[in-house]
Amino acid sequence: MKKLIIFILIIFSSCNTVNKTQSKNKANSVTAEEQTINISRDKYYNQLYGFWLGQCIANWTGLVTEMDKIGNIGEIKTGDFYTRDDWGKPDQPNIWEEGVASKLSLTIDFVFKGKDEIWGSDDDTDIEYIYQHLLYTNGSNVLSPNQIRDGWLKHIKPEEENYLWVSNQKAFDLMKDGVLPPETGNPNLNEHFEMIDAQLTTEIFGLFAPTRPDVALNMAHLPIQTTARNEAEDISKFYVTMYSLASITDNEKTLNQRISWMSDKAREVLPNSSYSAQMFDYTRKLHKSGIAWEQARDSIYYRYQVNQKDGYDITSKKLYCNGCFAAGINFAASLVSLFYGEGDLKETIKIGTLAGWDSDNPTATWGGLIGFMIGKDGIEESFNRKFSNRFNIHRTRQNFPNDGIDTFENMANKGLIVTDRVVTEEMGGIIDLKENIWIIPQSSTKRLD
Repeated sequence: MKKLIIFILIIFSSCNTVNKTQSKNKANSVTAEEQTINISRDKYYNQLYGFWLGQCIANWTGLVTEMDKIGNIGEIKTGDFYTRDDWGKPDQPNIWEEGVASKLSLTIDFVFKGKDEIWGSDDDTDIEYIYQHLLYTNGSNVLSPNQIRDGWLKHIKPEEENYLWVSNQKAFDLMKDGVLPPETGNPNLNEHFEMIDAQLTTEIFGLFAPTRPDVALNMAHLPIQTTARNEAEDISKFYVTMYSLASITDNEKTLNQRISWMSDKAREVLPNSSYSAQMFDYTRKLHKSGIAWEQARDSIYYRYQVNQKDGYDITSKKLYCNGCFAAGINFAASLVSLFYGEGDLKETIKIGTLAGWDSDNPTATWGGLIGFMIGKDGIEESFNRKFSNRFNIHRTRQNFPNDGIDTFENMANKGLIVTDRVVTEEMGGIIDLKENIWIIPQSSTKRLD
């Protein structure tokens, strides 16, 4: 806080030195000559609101088809995958509830909460909510092992029905036994280190470090390693990078063009020899070929789960449901919805919901990202309706103020405060209160091209 005050005083005493040449509609774009990026805090607040709302819409819609379709190899077989024609048709049972369709919706369709209703937390939002809470209440920019352990033990229900699975559950059990992160994600202690868990719990760190993936990845390093290693860790870094890059805009580019650029830049965090990098390249190639998304998804299934190409050998490990929770196959499925969604929020959610496997998690990731990019107002315009602004974290977690009832306004404001601190203390940036902008130095020149 002391450092924040100092930076604020500096800006008022030296405001004449701030570059004012950027036009307002280019406030958060960068050219080759510029060394800083200016970002409107008002706009960012609306975007953080959009992140939470977009995640909730996509999470609950994707949950309708979660684990309905995982393929036809292994001990569990689920028949042909969904296609576009299945949207609006009856939901088929998932692998846990034989003969029972989703209780959320009898048909495969969007799940909304109206103005007088309340969104419930789920595993795609609740640990990110915990991490934001811990950063906010501890005044930390980089969480310590003890802060993560203490936060998990305080806010996660100890009973079995605690909305944790695979690697998250194992990490939680290890924490109860006194093990601290990152050892909770160590493959020697956590056999689920290759699963999806870190992907859906750490994207938010990218939003706390706008335009600076280097800072975001440093903040996310320990939370990611709490549950993941190897390719699962790399994939999580990909998502964090995407979220951080979402703040670099060019108003002359379409949303699809921006997302394409962001994904190509995020690809750089994936080691070229890894299956995750090759999954990205293969899915990108399929999309550019012009084939339908269903064909791309089927090709991915055969390449990676049937034929085990590019070093992806999950099938040979004979895991439960053929590794349907695995980081890899769900990453590839997420890229199908991202590329073929082409920046359209509704289309991205539809494809993600129909793509298969752990469909709520990748869909929530992209719903949150695009929701952030277009903001609350953009989401309402996309669906031509208003939504509930209330959020019940106690659906899945515990020990939060106000009996767990929060609002997206409050959640966005807390995110803004955390970002204020990161901008000044981790990036060496400035808060210009007169213009209500962040002035963020760049570690290296970034340009959309």
